Parts: sequence; C-alpha cells; structure tokens
Amino acid sequence: MHLSRSSLIRTAALTVAAAGVAAVVSGCAVSVPRGITPVTGFDAKRYMGTWYELARIDHRFEKGLTEVSANYSLNDDGSVLVVNRGYDAAKKEWRQANGKARFLGESDVAALKVSFFGPFYGGYNVVSLDDDYQTSLVIGDSLDYFWLLSRSKSIPEQKFKQLLEKAQSLGVDLSRVLLVAQ
Repeated sequence: MHLSRSSLIRTAALTVAAAGVAAVVSGCAVSVPRGITPVTGFDAKRYMGTWYELARIDHRFEKGLTEVSANYSLNDDGSVLVVNRGYDAAKKEWRQANGKARFLGESDVAALKVSFFGPFYGGYNVVSLDDDYQTSLVIGDSLDYFWLLSRSKSIPEQKFKQLLEKAQSLGVDLSRVLLVAQ
C-alpha cells in the first residue's frame, strides 16, 4: 500500500495530536498513594475557610515561603477554589497561587485533585482530621508531598508532636519536614 505525501502528513499530525492528548490526560490522572487512606465521612463545607501551614515537605513552588496559608471555598459546581498565599522574605513580597480542586470520587471521601497549572493535577488527600476540623494532615499523590495544617497559627507542642508521629506512621519521612514560621 502506498500512501501519498498528504496522507503521511495527516497520519503524522494525528499521531502527534493523539500523543499530546495522551500526555494531557496522563497529567490529569491522580490517585491516592498506596497505603494511604483519605478521611471518610468528610464534610467539605466544614473544611472550607482558612488553614495555616505549620509544617511541610519543601518543594520549589513553596521554597522560602513563610506565613503560608490556604483558603478554600466551594464553587457552585462542587469544585473547590484554592487560594494559597505565602511571604517570600528574599524578595520581600507576598506570593499567591489560585487553583481549583475536584473530588476524585464521592465528596464525603477527602481525596481530591488540585490544579494550579492548567490541565495538570496533583493529589490532595486529607489523611487525618480532628473532629472539630481544627488540624489536618495532607499527603499529595506521593509521600513526597506533605502538609500539616491548622486553623490557628500555632497549636500546643504536644498536639504538634502527635500529628508528626501520625504522619511518620503513614510513611512520611520526618527528616524532610520543615517547620513553617507563621
């Protein structure tokens, strides 16, 4: 079978387009890390509002930031508006990133995917949450992403230690965790 030059170009273009779509779709695929169980009986409305980051595993998108907070609000379509904010002391300026999160399944299971960059998503799994929705442990789509969040800028030292021990029991490498100045 002999293909014309235009058929070859069309076939090549379709192959490149299909590969591009596959790359975008795989960028959207998010799952819960093996061995991690998101909180069930989750009440998204109670989780909304401001949370302060007390500890994290550092990444380039947060490197050097202090006074980090996240504000969550429900959108009409059930997705969550995410506004992350932190102070960059080196540049003497506040940085802010707006994103959108969606539940991976039912909204009473605290497993979400969040995007700050177009079609690319990361995991957001609430793995520990106190009954009063005052402290939260969050793991991303791997144990390389971890946050300890609180409704207040500080918590009692004993509670902080207990939460870090819980994170360690889940597989978080505490040697990589840094405290975040509020």
